[in-house]
Amino acid sequence: MKEITLRIFKDGTVQGETHGIKGKACLNYISILEQLTGAKCVDSDFTAEYKETPEVLRPSSRVSAAQEETVETEQEVGV
Repeated sequence: MKEITLRIFKDGTVQGETHGIKGKACLNYISILEQLTGAKCVDSDFTAEYKETPEVLRPSSRVSAAQEETVETEQEVGV
């Protein structure tokens, strides 16, 4: 699950940290945080998740057993 933790200190400093966002995608959230807080980023560090490879979902051409059964049934009936 993607999360952003914000800490707002008494001196007005805002600190944000992303969780569950792997790779360079976390950098996209800097401008979002700036807009939400009205603050400007002056420093940033990478979390361990930055070095992880994001998961990419690809369409599967595999057909489940239930789908195969449906196709066979439709062919038998002449649909």
